[in-house]
Amino acid sequence: MKTQTPVHIVGGGLAGSEAAWQIARQGVPAVIHEMRPQRPTAAHVTDRLAELVCSNSFRSDDADHNAVGLLHEEMRRLDSLIMAAADANQVPAGGALAVDREGFSAYVQEKLEQSPLIEIRREEITELPDETWPSVIIATGPLTSPALAQSILELTGEDHLAFFDAIAPIVYKDSVDFDIAWFQSRYDKVGPGGDGKDYINCPMDRDQYYAFIEALLKAEKTEFKAWEADTPYFEACLPIEVMAERGPETLRYGPMKPVGLTNPHNPEVKPYAVVQLRQDNALGTLYNMVGFQTKLKHGEQKRIFTAIPGLEKARFARLGGIHRNTFLNSPRLLDEQCRLKARPSIRFAGQVSGVEGYVESSALGLLTGRFAAAEARGTTLPPPPVTTALGALHNHITGGADADSFQPMNVNFGLMPPPEGRFRGKDKSRRRKEAITARARQDFGRWLDSRQENETTGHDG
Repeated sequence: MKTQTPVHIVGGGLAGSEAAWQIARQGVPAVIHEMRPQRPTAAHVTDRLAELVCSNSFRSDDADHNAVGLLHEEMRRLDSLIMAAADANQVPAGGALAVDREGFSAYVQEKLEQSPLIEIRREEITELPDETWPSVIIATGPLTSPALAQSILELTGEDHLAFFDAIAPIVYKDSVDFDIAWFQSRYDKVGPGGDGKDYINCPMDRDQYYAFIEALLKAEKTEFKAWEADTPYFEACLPIEVMAERGPETLRYGPMKPVGLTNPHNPEVKPYAVVQLRQDNALGTLYNMVGFQTKLKHGEQKRIFTAIPGLEKARFARLGGIHRNTFLNSPRLLDEQCRLKARPSIRFAGQVSGVEGYVESSALGLLTGRFAAAEARGTTLPPPPVTTALGALHNHITGGADADSFQPMNVNFGLMPPPEGRFRGKDKSRRRKEAITARARQDFGRWLDSRQENETTGHDG
C-alpha cells in the first residue's frame, strides 16, 4: 500500500541519494532537500547529487577476504543505487573498485530524477524540521551547515564531535615522466576492470626519500582557527605531513611502501619508497596521489610534490585541501532504527551518524531509507544481524561502540563476532576471514528471507 506522505531527506550526498532510492523502491514518496548550489561547501565543486569530494575509490571489492568487499556484496543484494553507479562507472584500480567520479554522480542524479516518487528541492534546511514533517532523514554528511549543526546540538544537548578530512591531489597523466615512472599493481594483482598494471609508480631511493620527509616537515601548513585547533584527525585519513611527524619511516610502511613492486627501468635495484597514483576518471587522463591527503599550502604542494621522481613536470588538476567533518555521538543519541531518541520522527544516516567512508555512508543511507519506508508502510524492519557487514556497521553506531570514546569507523571484521573454531597455520588469517564471510552470507540470506514479509521489493511506483 502506498502512502502519500513523503519521507523528507536533508542532504543529497551518497547517503541521502541511496536513502531516497530505497524509499521509492518500496513505493513510498521521498523528497531530497539539497542546499547546493544555493549554498556551496568548502569541498564540493559541482551541484550534482552524490558528488565524490575526496578519493574516487570504494576500496576493496574482495567479498571473501575484506569487510568492505563483503559490504559491497550485501548492498548489491539490496539493489543499491550507489553500487550500481559504481559498477557502471568503474575504472582500473587493482583489487579496488574505483570510479569515474563525474560519470558516477551523473548516473545517480539521472536515476533519481527519473523516479516518479522522488522530488529534488534545491534549498538549505537550517534547522531540524518540526512535527509537520512526520518522517525525516538527516543525511547532511561531514559538511553539515553550521546552522543545522547548531540546531542538532540544541536538541540533543550533546557536544558534537569533529575531525579534519584531507583531500589528495590529482595529477594529469600526460605530465608524468614514464622514463622514470611505470605502471604496476602491487604484486601484479588484477582487480575489477584491471589488468595488474593499474597504478602509476614513482620510485625513490634512500636519499630522495629522506629529502622528501625533511621537506614535508619544514613546509608551511594550513593554519587552523582557534576553535578548530584541538579537533582530532580520523586515523585512517591522516594528512601525509602528520604521518611524517610520527617518524621518518612511517610513510615507508604506509602509503609509500615499496613491497610488491619492481621497477622495470632498474629491476636490479629495489626502490626505497614508492609514490603510487590511481586512475581517477574513465578516460584515464587524471590520477590521484594515493594516501597523499594533505594540509600543506598550495605553493608548498607544488614545490614538494614536483620533487618526486617522475613528477618533476607534473600538472595538477586539483591540489590537496582540508575540510572540517561533523558527526554525532550516535551510540548515545540514536535507537536501533537510527531514530533520534529525543525526537523519533528524525533519523540520521551517512557520515554525520559516525561512519567513515563512501561505502559505509551509502550503506547507512540504504538501511535508514528502508527503516523509514517500512515505518511509512505500517511495519517495522529489523536490523540485519551483527554477523553481517551491514549489521555490524549499524550495530557500531547504535550501541555497539562505547559512547564515551566514540569515533568514526570504517567497516571491518573486528566489528563482527569472531567465527567458531580455531585457525592454525600460515594461512590462518585467510581462512578466518573466509569463515566470517561464509557465515555473513548465510545470515544475510536468512535476514533477506525474513524481511520479505515486511517489504515489497523491486517496486518503484
